[in-house]
Amino acid sequence: MLEMVPGRRELIAGLVRDPLYGPAVMLGLGGVTAEALGDVVFRVAPLCLDDALDMMEELKGRRLLEAFRGEPALNRQALAELLVSLGRIGLEAPEVAEIDLNPLKIAQGRPVAVDALVVLEG
Repeated sequence: MLEMVPGRRELIAGLVRDPLYGPAVMLGLGGVTAEALGDVVFRVAPLCLDDALDMMEELKGRRLLEAFRGEPALNRQALAELLVSLGRIGLEAPEVAEIDLNPLKIAQGRPVAVDALVVLEG
């Protein structure tokens, strides 16, 4: 049985390979409107938890990560761990060219990947 993921706020997160800098982790607001909003930040891997927490603070719409319209605040530690893991994949699995988690819903305060795309090299 399919279960709908609760929550109205959406993020986008992922991994890209920059030809100059190598694997980079991406975080942004928006889900389906990510391209329209353009509120995205990047960090070159490896990331530590402080790097990931800093990424959240750099988002223009960071207030949406706080308690909002009756929904709890985002568990920032959980999102930070997810971002660090994406960076680790980029370093340990060179065959992974790209990862796109979109949308990444904030469900009961936790980030939940509703859809994911993994692109392999070659």
